[in-house]
Amino acid sequence: MSFAEKVSERFKVIQDTICAAIEKADAKAKFHEDLWSREGGGGGRTRVLQNGGVIEKGGVNFSAVHGTLPDKISRALGLDASAFFATGVSIVMHPNHPKVPIIHMNIRYFETEGNEQGEKKRWFGGGIDLTPHYIVPEQASWFHGALKQVCDRYDVEYYPKFKNWADDYFYIEHREETRGVGGIFFDRLSPSKEKSIEELLEFVVAVGEAFAPIYTHLIQLNKDLPYTKEEKEWQIVRRGRYVEFNLVYDKGTKFGLDTKGRIESILMSLPLEAGWPYDFKIEEQSEEAFTKEHLKKGIDWINYNKV
Repeated sequence: MSFAEKVSERFKVIQDTICAAIEKADAKAKFHEDLWSREGGGGGRTRVLQNGGVIEKGGVNFSAVHGTLPDKISRALGLDASAFFATGVSIVMHPNHPKVPIIHMNIRYFETEGNEQGEKKRWFGGGIDLTPHYIVPEQASWFHGALKQVCDRYDVEYYPKFKNWADDYFYIEHREETRGVGGIFFDRLSPSKEKSIEELLEFVVAVGEAFAPIYTHLIQLNKDLPYTKEEKEWQIVRRGRYVEFNLVYDKGTKFGLDTKGRIESILMSLPLEAGWPYDFKIEEQSEEAFTKEHLKKGIDWINYNKV
């Protein structure tokens, strides 16, 4: 089995495990699976859960595609045109409850066959980030602490580096605000003298395995809290911001479109409903205002409430 095939098989297991955990936490709906193939090579398993007890729309996608790297992608990645292989798991959960946060995870592996000199390029990318409709500092702190524990098992420099990277990446420039409370983000994580490709795989798999316990815990904390019509309206506005980021800035969306991927799978990340009410105003010193004020880079969430 090649290394690429090994990565794909482990990613499939992660997809299966997460789907089982989400179905158990939702306690109502089941994932619908679509198996698809890509004309240029490869395919995937798209799994979507809709109108559940907790999740209004959630997707857990696996793909493994290969073929000739399009010129546009080659230029964007700074690579010589060559055959490529890419595999990954991509997840977005949009809850029906405004106190349950949106969450996103992506883990991916990419390699090329090599350039004219025979040089093979390969790397991992990914991360997890949290987008609460209402920011609760204690929960943001717990979330970042859980990610730091995963990172520290492999390299104590990972969390601060990848946390800052997430702050910069998940930023809606035209709104001058972050998408949520961030998390970790990394890209082009390549083998080196310090880290073998196998060690990098173990780290990325650990990130994937952290998703289910993290998100199911947040679901249990919030799913039974009462909420108002006004809070539901705010949720729709916050979803609109999520849509803006994914369609304007998200690299995974752009890669999928540029490689002629399956549209339904690429746009799985969008919620069933979102809104853009004109000139939406929020009250001063409200929970909405608190959330808005904390959509910014550089917040040390782990130590937020510590003196």
